[in-house]
Amino acid sequence: MPVSSDNTDLTNASSHSANEDALPVNELFYSLQGEGKLAGTPSVFVRTSGCNLRCWFCDSYHTSWEPTHAWLDVNTIVERVSRNEEADHVVVTGGEPLIHNKTVELLDRLRDAEYHTTVETNGTIYRDAAIDLASISPKLSNSTPTPRKDPKGNGSWADRHDDRRIDMESICRLVESYQAQLKFVVSSRDDMSEITRLIDDIRGTTAAKIRDSDVLLMPEGATKSRLQETRKLTAELAMEHGFRYTPRIHVDIWNDAPET
Repeated sequence: MPVSSDNTDLTNASSHSANEDALPVNELFYSLQGEGKLAGTPSVFVRTSGCNLRCWFCDSYHTSWEPTHAWLDVNTIVERVSRNEEADHVVVTGGEPLIHNKTVELLDRLRDAEYHTTVETNGTIYRDAAIDLASISPKLSNSTPTPRKDPKGNGSWADRHDDRRIDMESICRLVESYQAQLKFVVSSRDDMSEITRLIDDIRGTTAAKIRDSDVLLMPEGATKSRLQETRKLTAELAMEHGFRYTPRIHVDIWNDAPET
């Protein structure tokens, strides 16, 4: 998957050591924010490569299971973001963008340039950074890559993923430090007991106020056909529990096309 159509410096993340002066960027593009409270907002997306988890349904396979990227320094990233004059909102996503130290510098630079930033994170890492909206997506047990649902077909990530997917300390620090939304991927009705239990645990651990309107239920699915199977149920569950429903606008419009 290209960083952008004019990029030729594409490398395989698993075969290159980290570049301390740059970020591994898989995609950089202009689109609509498809999910969350800011759904529909024209945005520039900076998608970093690399993740500490392996959700079987990951819609950014090229940043986790088979990570690819180009190394871009922060100046280059900010310059490319600025080419999209229509947008004053930047989404820093992944993969898991907060595994990279340079993400903090990028966010500082984006704030200096007066961009509003959303960071999409799995909630397992906390960073002190210039984040306007922390979009935290704690990974439920429905994300674990069991042997039957492992894109690699061997289940080798199941235990590591399951052990790492919830970090209560990091989640609480994020909601205490930033305006935040908690976004849960729903595959079936069975997920709701885990979601409500986790919300209760977060509320019982942090002094930050977690409103029902800060909890978003999102249908699982990286394709239009899969969303048709999960969308109605997710909407019904949101109404039953008083949480917000979030669409996946980019999937509804562009299916699973890259750079959307």
